[in-house]
Amino acid sequence: MSTPIPTGAQLDEAQAFLAAYPQVQAIDVVLSDLHGIGRGKIIRRHELEGLYTAGRGMPGTLFAQGIDGVDVTDALAQHAADGGDSRCWPVPGSLGFMPATGRGVVLVQMFGADGASYHSDPRGAMMAQVARAQALGWQPMGAMELEFYLTDRGHDGQGAPLSPRAPLTGRRLAGNNCMSVDELDEMAPFFDDVYAGARALGLPLETVISEYAQGQFELTLQYRALDRAADDIVLAKRLLRATARRHGFEACFMPKPFGARSGSGMHLHLSLADAAGQNLFADPLEGGLAPMLLAAIGGVRASMGDSMLVLAPGLNSWRRFANTVYSPATNSWAVEDRGVALRVPGGQGRSRHFEHRVAGVDANPYLCAAITLGAALDGITEGLQPGTPGLQGAADLPPLPDHWQAAIAQFERAPSMARLLGPELHAGFAALKTAEAAQMAATVTDAEWQLYGFRV
Repeated sequence: MSTPIPTGAQLDEAQAFLAAYPQVQAIDVVLSDLHGIGRGKIIRRHELEGLYTAGRGMPGTLFAQGIDGVDVTDALAQHAADGGDSRCWPVPGSLGFMPATGRGVVLVQMFGADGASYHSDPRGAMMAQVARAQALGWQPMGAMELEFYLTDRGHDGQGAPLSPRAPLTGRRLAGNNCMSVDELDEMAPFFDDVYAGARALGLPLETVISEYAQGQFELTLQYRALDRAADDIVLAKRLLRATARRHGFEACFMPKPFGARSGSGMHLHLSLADAAGQNLFADPLEGGLAPMLLAAIGGVRASMGDSMLVLAPGLNSWRRFANTVYSPATNSWAVEDRGVALRVPGGQGRSRHFEHRVAGVDANPYLCAAITLGAALDGITEGLQPGTPGLQGAADLPPLPDHWQAAIAQFERAPSMARLLGPELHAGFAALKTAEAAQMAATVTDAEWQLYGFRV
């Protein structure tokens, strides 16, 4: 008898994939680490069914690696009792074909010897909050927007990447061209391949727009179960990277790759549905906003300061807040206002939800979903109020940390984050970011040489 799959995936998913793609000889097995970087293996075709019947061993210390893949000593302390490999199991609905690579791809989640999700797996932290909501009779629903840059492989005179040349015309993209349909047409060969890849992956990509800077674009994804929405972001990033490489350029998910251009965010839209699928955040018949929606916003605001390291996890993340146009760095909320952190979009009352606008595109989607959903549930169960709407409402609560090191320190001592993410993941993430900050502080940049090198 095969071992039950703790994620809920089914063997017939693998069998159907193999039957549909007889030409595929290899499958990427992808585990998201705490930074959102894919770690794992490429297995051969004949090994896929074994992944579904027996799992695949990987070390828990993958969650103690820095962005560069080097082990961080203080983070390793969270895994001292976890000798040997833990088992990774496929995420249901994530197995698909990637036309750009000619390989399959499947996401996995790590589990411990006791059958519970491994304590430092970010997807496990999200699923714990999803289970918490479901125990209350609610289904978390959501979607995330994905902003990114495309760059040429060449560099300008200062060493910065160049904007790409449009595949259709050979013209190098220049100027903001915000929401330019003609620019999208010039990029059509690339985006046609992206959408073809999305269809093969079962990835619900929707609208693409030319964003607020040259070479910057945004993709939206279909609103659905929150866990699937977070999986969608992981797969979409892999799809964009792989497709861009085959077109001769790169997809960049730094939140602020160019100091003078707009930053890239990952806005999270969230609501809760009841057992019948009805939106619990929908406007009441008597008008106004639903008390449950307002309480959820109150909960997210209450822990916003503690959560800033999850939303802006790296040094470059904080450069995005230097210009706060469309990149809010205040603990604020309002209806139909893109200048606040938590926006309630207008539109039909039956589809009401809130949009968390603070996270950069470098943030781990699983951790963002975990802390946003968890804080919203806190607000609902505790009956919190959202406070004063508008930017002036930011004064209701203590100010947010104003730089990376302050965010690390506040996160590290925050009981709210230890409770929502679990003590091991919380301590490990703090250790990783403390080490990363020390590494970056010891690095002398080109900008320092240019300003100070032979002048002081």
